[in-house]
Amino acid sequence: MKVILIKDVKGSGKAGDVLNVADGYARNYLLARGFAIEATAKNVNDLAGKKASEQHKLEVAKADAEAAAKKLNGKTVVYKAKAGANGKLFGSVTAQTVSDMISAQYGESVDKKKISLSSDIKAYGDYKAELKFTQGITASITVKVEPED
Repeated sequence: MKVILIKDVKGSGKAGDVLNVADGYARNYLLARGFAIEATAKNVNDLAGKKASEQHKLEVAKADAEAAAKKLNGKTVVYKAKAGANGKLFGSVTAQTVSDMISAQYGESVDKKKISLSSDIKAYGDYKAELKFTQGITASITVKVEPED
């Protein structure tokens, strides 16, 4: 009997695989527990449509990430902060702060989890940060911390 796996089944295959298995195994285990559906023409076409849709979403996400990386690569993000007499900041500049500054200054939203700071930012100066988008797409920016007027 031909079935399409809905969930990963250890020893059989991954979700989306079309398998030819014994009738008893299909009826009593895979279909009964909701791990698979029967591979009718309609279900096979639906599976092909879902795979094409997922592929399209991945391509769109990659194109968006490439555009954002191209726009932000080599840019400088300026952050104004208060500090004590010795130049040490009150608090520190975090990935969330950098994300907010990118959004405010360049109009691109970057998740704070995708920002990798080269070191802790606790004083005035220039610091490097790397933005890691999907599928190996990266951009490098400079974070410039200046005194607040």
